Amino acid sequence: MSAAKVSGRPGIRRRRGPLLLAVCAVTGVLTLAACGDDGDDGGTGASPRPSAPNSSHFSGEPPSSMASGAASKKAEARKSASAAAESASERAHDFEASVAADVERDRQEFTKQLDGVDGRGNAVDDVSLTGKPLAETDNVRVLVVHITNKTDKTASFAVQVDFSDADGKVVETKVVGAKDLKAGERAQPLAVSSKPPQPHLTAKIAKAQRY
Repeated sequence: MSAAKVSGRPGIRRRRGPLLLAVCAVTGVLTLAACGDDGDDGGTGASPRPSAPNSSHFSGEPPSSMASGAASKKAEARKSASAAAESASERAHDFEASVAADVERDRQEFTKQLDGVDGRGNAVDDVSLTGKPLAETDNVRVLVVHITNKTDKTASFAVQVDFSDADGKVVETKVVGAKDLKAGERAQPLAVSSKPPQPHLTAKIAKAQRY
């Protein structure tokens, strides 16, 4: 009787091993250690496979070639805009210098024509003056010189405007003119005084020559 009990226990233990494996296969237990033999408590179980990190948990943005390229393009655009502004400023300065040079050449030509004139010249009747209000010129004395070519041929005109004080003394002279006016054509150059608005000065046409 006692021998039968002893011999029966090993049989039962041998049947538990396959049974546990079957249970593990059906239930899908993740770790091998949980499905091992109940007698092997000291066995080592397999480690679970590590999963990839979730990128949504990262903070900040690493530098990218796109960001670097955009910054480079912005820098190039600013540099290009600065160069364009500098070029425009240089062109404007060159233009002003060119205009000033042309005005000076014309003034020298008009002065030369007037230097050879006896008396007041042959075109006094073709020229008149109109003063601009000081309120419109920021207190700068400006005269409009009206020139009309009353002949039937193209002609140029040189005009000398004198500014005199209350005693009749000429304190300033301006030379203006118009080139290549066609028959009947008009021009309105400006004679601008560098004198202060006070004391009052009287302007008159000193000479006017048609050539």
